[in-house]
Amino acid sequence: MAGRRSFDPWAEGFPWRELFEQAYGLRGERSGPLVAGVGVPVDIAELEDAYLIYAVIPGVEPAAMDLVVEDDRVVLRGEVREPSVDGQWISRERRFGRFQRTIDLPSPVDPERAEARYENGILVVRLPKVAPGRVRRIPVKGS
Repeated sequence: MAGRRSFDPWAEGFPWRELFEQAYGLRGERSGPLVAGVGVPVDIAELEDAYLIYAVIPGVEPAAMDLVVEDDRVVLRGEVREPSVDGQWISRERRFGRFQRTIDLPSPVDPERAEARYENGILVVRLPKVAPGRVRRIPVKGS
């Protein structure tokens, strides 16, 4: 069938990038090479009083990570530096460069009580939930 063009999903204008970004929580700056959300897999657990986030980020110094918490959103940024080798690579499977991962939580958290630790290439973040508002009856006084 001469002249018939095959379907190319990357060239047909389908919003692959947007779907990819939504699926992996990738948002924000796009300048330079990104390890992006795919390079930072996370597990999120909900406890009665907090959320726990486990982010797999091997090869990054804790001081090179930027962790920002606001309301119900967590943004994790950093950079995986490429090692220098006096020779030639035979195989390369790891990714290097800046990364950013944005995580939306189901409810607001208290950033003042948040804790983070980095052990064996895994960042563990504990985010206490905001205590539900208390109801207080206020008496109305007359003059």
